[in-house]
Amino acid sequence: MKTTEVEQRSRVHLLAINALVAALYLALFLVAPSSGAIQFRISESLNHLVVFNKRLRWGVMIGVILANFMFGLGILDVLFGGGQTILALTITAFLSKFIKNKKWLLFWNSIIFVATMFLIAILLVITAQLPFWATYGTLALSEAIIMALSAPVMYWIDKKLHFATWL
Repeated sequence: MKTTEVEQRSRVHLLAINALVAALYLALFLVAPSSGAIQFRISESLNHLVVFNKRLRWGVMIGVILANFMFGLGILDVLFGGGQTILALTITAFLSKFIKNKKWLLFWNSIIFVATMFLIAILLVITAQLPFWATYGTLALSEAIIMALSAPVMYWIDKKLHFATWL
């Protein structure tokens, strides 16, 4: 089956926008790098992009995987950190079929990211021999703070940039 020129441009556009999102994730990560049992990654605010345009999740996932590969705990960080992001973004993308109110979806996206931090806690139990529940508690709290503070900011930015129209 031959793709049309419009379909080809659409694919290139999707790739380019997601590459920019991945690069932005890396840039924000480098501004305030964070790892370990307490993570205040400003770059995690980009997790909210899925609320406005689920096709932007690919750029966020790639950004997380690259940041964890280049600055994390190696392949395990890529698997667990990338897996946590993929799981949370996929759940939110699925929920977006049922929850149309963006403010509520931002709320649930935050809850999902906080809940799935158990994967990062497992990673730190394996790699740093940290206690699971205390580690999960600090990870969940730090993720909750970042996601709660960034949700209204991303909502405001969307009002200006209209993420839904990007792809």
